[in-house]
Parts: sequence; C-alpha cells; structure tokens
Amino acid sequence: MRQAGLFGLSDQLKRLSDCGDPLETMGRVVDFEVFRPALEEALAYGDGTRGGRPPYDPLAMFKVLILAAQNTVSDARMEFLIRDRLSWLRFLGFDLGASTPDENTIRLFREKLTRADALDALFAAFDRQLRERGYLPMGGQIIDATLVAAPKQRNTAAEKEAIKAGKSATDIWSDQPAKAAQKDTDARWTLKFAKGRPLPGGRPGIDIAIPSFGYKSSIAICRRYGFIRRGKVTDGARFDGRMLRDVVTNDNTASDVWADTAYRSRSNEAWLKSIGRVSRVHRKKPKGKPMPARTARANAAKSTVRARIEHVFARQKDQMALFIRTIGIARAETKITLANLAYNIDRLIFHERRAAMG
Repeated sequence: MRQAGLFGLSDQLKRLSDCGDPLETMGRVVDFEVFRPALEEALAYGDGTRGGRPPYDPLAMFKVLILAAQNTVSDARMEFLIRDRLSWLRFLGFDLGASTPDENTIRLFREKLTRADALDALFAAFDRQLRERGYLPMGGQIIDATLVAAPKQRNTAAEKEAIKAGKSATDIWSDQPAKAAQKDTDARWTLKFAKGRPLPGGRPGIDIAIPSFGYKSSIAICRRYGFIRRGKVTDGARFDGRMLRDVVTNDNTASDVWADTAYRSRSNEAWLKSIGRVSRVHRKKPKGKPMPARTARANAAKSTVRARIEHVFARQKDQMALFIRTIGIARAETKITLANLAYNIDRLIFHERRAAMG
C-alpha cells in the first residue's frame, strides 16, 4: 500500500467530519473533563519518579470503556477497533501509528475502577453536568427493574445449597481453583413471566414462566427528559418492590412516582408519603374478584407514562446487547453502571440535537 502523507490523513479526517462523525458530535456535546477528578482520585497514579512506562491518560481510557459499552465489544475487539478506526483514534486522542492500549490494559483499567468503587462517582459527575446545563430532574420519576442475563451455571444440588448458604467459590471448589475462578456465586436464578396472547374466541392466553439467570438492574428515570437518575444492581432473585427506596430520588421537581404492581405494598406507600412523594404505582387486582373498571382505567393511564422506562431497557438490551460476561456482582455493577452512563450520554446528544433543530 502507498503510504499516506500528512495532508492525505487530514483530508480523510475532514471527510469523516463532513459525513457527520457521531464521535465528533459526542466529543462536542459532552464535557468529558468533568470525569477527570473522580478518575484521578480513584486511580491514584504515581508522579513517575519510580520510572516505568507512564500510564495512558485516564480520560482517554474512560472513553474506551464508554465506546465498549455503546458498541458491545470485548476488550480484545476494542484493541483492534482502536487501531483500525480513524474516528475512534481521533475521539480518544491517540495519534496514528502511536502506542494504543491493548486488551489487558483495558481490562486492568476497568478492574482498578471497580476495586476503587469509582463508578458511582463518575455517574454522579455526569448527572451534575446535566443539571448545570438545565436538565433538572422534573416531571416525576418512573421506577422499574430488568434482569440482565449472565452465563448459566451448571451446579449440583449440593453446590447450589452451598451457594445459597453464602459460601464463596473458593470454599466450594477448594480443590479445583481453575473451576472456582469461573463460577459466579453472586448471580441468581429467577422467573420471568410473559403474558400469553389472547386465544381465538377472546379467551385469555396462558402466561409463561421463563427461568432466567443473572443480575437485576433497578433504575429511576425522570419523566421530563428520560435520563437515568439513579440505579442499583442486585442479584437476579431480589424482589423488585424491595428496591423502591434504593432508587427513588428526593430532588425531582414533581412528586409523582410511577411503578408497576410489584412496587405496591403498604410499607412502600407509607414510605413514599413520608418523604413527600405521590404514589402513581399500579394497583393490584383484588383476589378472587374482577378488576374494578375504575381501577383498570387508572392503571391504563399510568401505563402510558410508565412505558417510557421500557424504552431504556430496550435500548440497552437490543442495541447495546447488555449481557454480563464477568464474574461477581462488583464487576456486574461496573458493567451495568457503564451501560447506564452510556445511555445518558446518548440521551443528552438526542436532546441537544433536537434543541438545535428547533
């Protein structure tokens, strides 16, 4: 191949810009410098007096994680794509032909952030940027949870009982360290219920219970802008209603809280009232009685609002292909929080583009 000169590279980058490079738009819309203080505090890099190769810019490495979350690629694939794509090199700030992070560097960087428990601080830093730009939590908040699948575990009955008893993988498979390293004892099995389609003649369909294994992502979004304002990651068996107090925020300008029937209980209703929130949680069908028409209409009206949170989960699972391939809840929390942050970044770009057009 004929080697491209400096002007040829410049022309190629200009063509990328003229075609509407989405990463250039992201770099223009998002102030990534807001993440630097939290990154530097979590990583605690030395001053270089001990020698050795200096680390990559932490902000560039954090952008690598965002790109990986948006495009659903492994660390090995990220290593290749960074070297292969000019638009990615430009967005990350790496020079063509210069050293770029390999898959081990990317993995170790993510591990450092996980061990430092830094993802919540990074998520909060972006939320502050949203507020400073006028995207305040308003219109009330919508609560829901989704199961994020993980590779299924094939364990014996005795091993399952040991996991439920709280034993670690190294305790259960003490004589098989390689096997223990591949066992996730934090994820749990649960049942997902799918509504059956109506049968011919108007008869109700049969609901289906689907066993699923993984972790549960509970989130709260603001109704006005659709940003994820708070999230919590648990094992897949955690009951949705127990997570209400972990995700409801007290800073939304409107007091309404929408959620499905899993979140309705006397204690949750009393708690919402005690913090000045107005419950818009779906009401349950009375046992052994038909659903009152008035309640059914009220639930239908609530569903038109609550359905907006399903768009978040659809975006993460369908377009971002969110799936947990790591071991342990700490890494799963990092993966899901990065997905939540990547979604918020995409949402900000959407709002800014719409504002520019209007």
